[in-house]
Amino acid sequence: MLKACYSPRYYANTHTNSMEKLTAIAKVVEQKQLAQCIDPGLIEVELLKQLHRPDYVEAFIAGKQPEASIQGFRDWNPQLRDAVLSINAGQLLGAELAMKEGIAANIAQGFHHASYEAGAAYCTFNGLALIAKYYPKKTIFILDCDQHGGDGTAQFTTKLPNLINFGIFGIRFGCRANSRNFTRYIHPKQGNFEQYLEALHESFEMIERFQADLIVYQAGMDCHQKDKYGSKWFTTELLYQRDQAVFKMAKQKGIPILFVLAGGYQPLEELVPLHVNTFIAADVTYFSDH
Repeated sequence: MLKACYSPRYYANTHTNSMEKLTAIAKVVEQKQLAQCIDPGLIEVELLKQLHRPDYVEAFIAGKQPEASIQGFRDWNPQLRDAVLSINAGQLLGAELAMKEGIAANIAQGFHHASYEAGAAYCTFNGLALIAKYYPKKTIFILDCDQHGGDGTAQFTTKLPNLINFGIFGIRFGCRANSRNFTRYIHPKQGNFEQYLEALHESFEMIERFQADLIVYQAGMDCHQKDKYGSKWFTTELLYQRDQAVFKMAKQKGIPILFVLAGGYQPLEELVPLHVNTFIAADVTYFSDH
């Protein structure tokens, strides 16, 4: 069975549903026996200070304004702090589990817009770059399929020589290409899934070229046609096919993969099943008898 990092500490009351959805998804995933949830504990704050500007990290931990809420969560509180610390611990444990077992998950999101200087767009710390910082001798390849470009991760590719980012998105969000940050824009109205699949296959050519030790897959659901940021052609079935294609290629090439949830802005009753489909795709690919 898939091992997924999750703790009830991941839950926090926010003015968005971005933390609340984690608990809702974990509940369904456990009920359907799609994953075994493992509590990752809390990350050591010193590890975050090695990645981000130390005084920014200290401000968030202490709830010092305006830095503590610069990522967009209006009301800092200890519950939010512990959720963020636990979620980032899940990134490191999830990476370890994936490299041991071939696949793992972190039922979490809120990473790719955070830069060295500060958080942004509901991303407090960059848990994608965190893995590369923690494993300097491993090549970490981020396959970012959120609808928004990961501008924070792009910045970190210029600081961490073992970090490569490949983003497929419909909203650039300031994400610019460089020698280790690759961007593939697919138009939200005029694009199609054939273009998306072509970009996915290209990403795996890059994964092999860079001899990646770990893929971190951001399985964003804000691409969905009913999402306020979504692509009109991206149906529920095509998102499931996207996830299956990623998992099949990773398994076929024998490259460990950790997946996280990333964006999605629909009501929970519509959003949770989309994220659960990613776990179904992983289960079918890695754990099915058929």
